Amino acid sequence: MVNKVNTATVIGLNPYKVDVEIDSVRSLPAISIVGLPDTAINEARDRVRSAIRNSNFTFPNGKVVVNLAPADLKKEGSHFDLPIAVGILVEEEVLKSEQLKNYAFLGELSLDGTLRGVNGVLPLVLGLQKFGIKNVIVPFSNAKEAGLAEGINVFGAKTLNDVVAHFIDNPIVQTKIDTQKYLQEQEERDYIYDFKDVKGQHKAKRALEIAAAGNHNILMIGSPGSGKTLMAKCFPSILPPLELSEALELTKIYSISGLLSSDEPLMCKRPFRPVHHTASPNGIIGGGTTPKPGEITLAHRGVLFLDEMVEFPRQVLEVLRQPLEDSEIVISRAKHSIKYPAKFLLLGAMNPCPCGFLGDKEKQCTCSEFQISRYLSRLSGPLLDRIDLQIEVPRLTSNELLNYNQEEESSYVIRERVCKARRRQVERYKNDGILTNSELTPKLIKKYCKIDKVSSELFKVAIVKYQLSGRRYDRILKLARTIADLDESENIEQTHLMQALQYKMFDKEKMLIN
Repeated sequence: MVNKVNTATVIGLNPYKVDVEIDSVRSLPAISIVGLPDTAINEARDRVRSAIRNSNFTFPNGKVVVNLAPADLKKEGSHFDLPIAVGILVEEEVLKSEQLKNYAFLGELSLDGTLRGVNGVLPLVLGLQKFGIKNVIVPFSNAKEAGLAEGINVFGAKTLNDVVAHFIDNPIVQTKIDTQKYLQEQEERDYIYDFKDVKGQHKAKRALEIAAAGNHNILMIGSPGSGKTLMAKCFPSILPPLELSEALELTKIYSISGLLSSDEPLMCKRPFRPVHHTASPNGIIGGGTTPKPGEITLAHRGVLFLDEMVEFPRQVLEVLRQPLEDSEIVISRAKHSIKYPAKFLLLGAMNPCPCGFLGDKEKQCTCSEFQISRYLSRLSGPLLDRIDLQIEVPRLTSNELLNYNQEEESSYVIRERVCKARRRQVERYKNDGILTNSELTPKLIKKYCKIDKVSSELFKVAIVKYQLSGRRYDRILKLARTIADLDESENIEQTHLMQALQYKMFDKEKMLIN
């Protein structure tokens, strides 16, 4: 008689229910797995056989046929070990199929019957809950992660024997985590780098504060040693805490990528992903035969930091254009397309020329006009159009460097202002499905970014003078909305618009003249 065991698989971030169908027939002893399994699932034949025997259960003498339905859906991962083993134990009448109707199983088996942790547990469990499954058994090391899901009972087992005992005489204790409470308790407030240790650079600090408050992209341009990289490292210390929905979304991404710690089942702080300029386009956007998340997805709801931005190949930089605009990336392959979220803040740093001293007041630039032009050409106009704040970071003077008595504003103080501005945005957009000003659509810009007639005339002059594109027009309005939020102003005033306009600093022709 054929029996069925519930489990699931995940493609991209989307879970799909899978029925593991088990049947045993009279034939030479063997296990056959069908239903588009990957290599890890095919290798489950030997793991499952040894795990069952080493757990003191009998294994069928005939041929065992395992079908992973639906058969046209590609399955991958070692978490199919446990449901296959459970199905075989039902065939051996160790368990009864009636007991398993409201249960699903996930987990990899060791040869001795121990359950090992697997990747992607949270999205799998959340998917099972939507499919109407009431209970799920997972490896003990994944229990905390699975316990973040609401509306489903989670049981963490250490061995195959524990799973069997759960249905006979020794139920496993349920794992449940209060996600909101856990997020508040684990929120990180101690950072290695703090803005109080950065001397001067008040204009740059203000721009970074605006970027953090509205989740705006920012590019810092300055000579070597001006403090660009140090301020970038300090930037995470002023980012606001994650909303619960953001934390769960991030946790799913990191779970699938195998980057989630068993000790910290919930992502409690915003990711900061520094990328080296040798990274490939696939490393940035994701890829592979079965596409996995790239750096832009791992930086979702956080920061993607490109130091020495113009040292990246132009091809790598250009792949950022579409994700910066759409906040997602679609990776297409012959048989399927996978969509990953990519709502990241791009933080870039660069020198103004190959030698790094173009426009420096104290050191002469040695680059030719051709060298500077070729250097700057790696940043295309469309990419720059998507960067909201472009600021110059000059080198500190000797007086600024030696001024030990001046106390700089700490990251904690800046962060409080950023959090207050973010709370205003969350409250304002609670019915619009967005969280920050950078996510405003053209329709919402008309609703929330209104300016008076005087500001409108000023903007008109700026559009002609700076030859602003339609995209740039929208981004400046979003930026002005964030500056108004930092000033706790309900409306966008003329001063807010003027501040937003001054952050379009990058002009290739002007830099060549200098």
